[in-house]
Amino acid sequence: MTTIGVEEEYLLLDPVTGLPVPLGDKVLATAGLGHLVADHEVQCELLQAQVEVATPVCGTLEEVGGHLLRLRHAVGAAAETHGCRIAACATPPLRHGRPVAVTDQARYRAMLTQAPQLVAEQLVNGMHVHVGVPSRETALQVLNRIRVWLPALTALSANSPLWDGHDTGFASWRTVIFSRWPVSGMPPHFADIADHDRRVQRLLDCGLISDTGQLYWQARLSARYPTIEVRCLDVQLRADDAVMLTGLVRALVQTALAESTAGAPELHCEQELLQGSMWHAARHGLSGTLVDPGGRQRRAGEMLYELLRHVAPALDASGDSRQVTALVHRLLQSGTGADRQRDALAQGGLPAVTDLILAQSTTP
Repeated sequence: MTTIGVEEEYLLLDPVTGLPVPLGDKVLATAGLGHLVADHEVQCELLQAQVEVATPVCGTLEEVGGHLLRLRHAVGAAAETHGCRIAACATPPLRHGRPVAVTDQARYRAMLTQAPQLVAEQLVNGMHVHVGVPSRETALQVLNRIRVWLPALTALSANSPLWDGHDTGFASWRTVIFSRWPVSGMPPHFADIADHDRRVQRLLDCGLISDTGQLYWQARLSARYPTIEVRCLDVQLRADDAVMLTGLVRALVQTALAESTAGAPELHCEQELLQGSMWHAARHGLSGTLVDPGGRQRRAGEMLYELLRHVAPALDASGDSRQVTALVHRLLQSGTGADRQRDALAQGGLPAVTDLILAQSTTP
């Protein structure tokens, strides 16, 4: 069984005003005291209005879902003791006029010096899926093969339409914000692992990044674990949507592994086309068209059907087909997190958006 692990980032919001509150250290300390949380499962983030959780290594989607609910409830309970709530949304509907405090760690202080305005606007939350691979060379081959599908995953996960109290017009504003760092966006194609390592080392030697953690590509080889890490996803309002995306990501990796072993040719797509496709996915989510791996515009529903068809053998092999397919169909009917936030905004304004986010963040 191909192993998986998930990291989620949450905002800490005042339940009355809906504004981010800088209580990360306090919530982290309180969550760490509970019997439901193991060491290193809850961590600080760049800004003090955020926390991050990480599941253990899992073998099944049921394990992933159970751990995510456990961690959401544990961190949620810790937040409530300090008068705030966790919010599994990728951007805050509202922000203060002043920046949120940066977590007091050397790496984060250096980032603040390097790019103060970018750090001030880094109130964005993602979901990162780690999938186990046999080797770094294999991970590189997988990365080359899955990059063409990353825009579709971003569209499916879109959950950040609001910023500073208004609709940005984008389904995933987080994707736009994160694309402003020096090394970000769609990962390039690499000839082999030596080519990858040489190019990363040049970025380090030139001072364009201070460490490999600043490789903010939408997917990358993990520097800490024997995994490939898919990072193009907005954090999800509902834990079961996170489970669905985890299943799709694992199936994509398994499909890429099988294709590589069989010597199947890679789908070739130019870097500029992929970059534009990602922008298009962030802009429209599932409300319009997506650009397929061949560079053609397709209706979002057709593109998702193609994605499901592509990974169907892997989903069947892992026993995830029924669960993932059902959750994808439910999302197509109820809308992405971005769609649901916009519906709430239209019906009840920003208070209704806050209520929606806080209610769904700790429910299955």
